[in-house]
Amino acid sequence: MMDLDRVTRSYSIINVLERVRAGVLDSRAVIIYGSLKRSYHLNLSKLKDFENILQSATNQMDIDCTEGKYLLCGQGDGSICIYNVNNYTGTPHFTCNVECMVDKNNRHAHKFSTECVQWYPFDTGMFLSSGMDKKLKVWDTNTLIPVETFSIEGKVYQHHMAQNSLIAVASSTNQISLIDIRKGSSAHELRGHTSLVLTCRWSPAEEYLLASGSCDRKVLLWDVRSAKSFLKCLDQYNSNSQSTSTAHNGFVNGLCFSENGLYLLSCGTDNSLRLWDVCWGRNELVNFGDVPNYSKKCVQLDVRTVVGSGVAYVPSGSNVLVFDIGSGRNIRTLHGHFGTINGCRFHPYLQELYSCGNDRNILVWSADDTEVIADKDEDSWSGDEN
Repeated sequence: MMDLDRVTRSYSIINVLERVRAGVLDSRAVIIYGSLKRSYHLNLSKLKDFENILQSATNQMDIDCTEGKYLLCGQGDGSICIYNVNNYTGTPHFTCNVECMVDKNNRHAHKFSTECVQWYPFDTGMFLSSGMDKKLKVWDTNTLIPVETFSIEGKVYQHHMAQNSLIAVASSTNQISLIDIRKGSSAHELRGHTSLVLTCRWSPAEEYLLASGSCDRKVLLWDVRSAKSFLKCLDQYNSNSQSTSTAHNGFVNGLCFSENGLYLLSCGTDNSLRLWDVCWGRNELVNFGDVPNYSKKCVQLDVRTVVGSGVAYVPSGSNVLVFDIGSGRNIRTLHGHFGTINGCRFHPYLQELYSCGNDRNILVWSADDTEVIADKDEDSWSGDEN
């Protein structure tokens, strides 16, 4: 995996355009270069913000992957908000307004904190939510009424729906519940952790591959077609002992796959971030340094990958740390929140980052185009960077 910092410092936009015209680089290099640059140069947006109506902390968010138009947010008081993030005003200054909302006083709302929300992967007509009231709800977006409600044995910290319509649920029990939304019933349970499960994520590349993280300090990989046991227990020291292997020296409370599914990023309360090769189940031993993490619940991190390179956005206290996942270098630290940040999501179409936390604010981080196109290193290009 390339060092993003080396790439972005060695190229300028004029370099890239000249090499494209000369036939040295493919025309797609302009798009790749621009995307890398924008992922690198994020700052608090001066043009875009969110309508400030939130009455409690925002726990997690999700961007619809079909239109890229709506941001779904789960609140600490049980309410759910849907924002429209597209700008149709004709002016650069724009406030994202609430499109619709499930208020905490709504009889269908979660009784306690809404910990996790997710859009239905195929359209915006449906979304899912789960929370501390031990409920997983499937909502009709048009009516804002649940069409299905599933009772979970423990408090739900995170759920994730796969392309195959299976929903994995991480809860305060030591097993992962699998729910088949097509049948409207629980499929089976995955047993392997010895303590409560804080996070779970499906692979974007393999529809039956699931990763889970727990307070037992382990990250387990599952092939859910086999209910007998987990596929692999990731070990931070790359040993072969499955019984004593641990991924972190503290609770594992955050997981995120790269977009191609080849890598998995995990974070833990041991203040560490680890990059894993999914195919071999191996710790890549990338040194990210100290990543403060004192959260007692799931932390939502995000990864942006572009052709062999990648950027990780990791909540850490009241800051978002931006890392090049190839070298582990801390590219940037985003300051702006006044409380603990619970989650962040990168918008792949608008090339901007959203972060939310206990200060009741949702912030927008976007690239400063004057910085992105700055041609500081016009003569530093070399052929071996191609």
